Amino acid sequence: MNAALIANLRAQCGGPRDGALLRFSLGNALLAAGDATAAAVELRRAVVFDGGYSAAWKLLGKACLALDDRPGAADAWRQGIAAAQARGDKQAEKEMTVFLRRLG
Repeated sequence: MNAALIANLRAQCGGPRDGALLRFSLGNALLAAGDATAAAVELRRAVVFDGGYSAAWKLLGKACLALDDRPGAADAWRQGIAAAQARGDKQAEKEMTVFLRRLG
């Protein structure tokens, strides 16, 4: 199922529906499938589309951590906290603050 989902999402990349949500969904599916490297690439694309997408920053931090890139995870969560604060997303802000504290 996950392979089919990933293939379907990849087929939409570059098309009219390409954007932050599509790249977030693809990154999420790739991370769930154990491909943190490809997930990080797609999640970085998601935040290029929408730098205020706090959920993408949060997941990017998790992908970086899975790759043992602690500085990358910390950076993603710091940017995610700023994005969450700007949008008033208190829950995402709290979660990433906890992740960052545990990291450091």
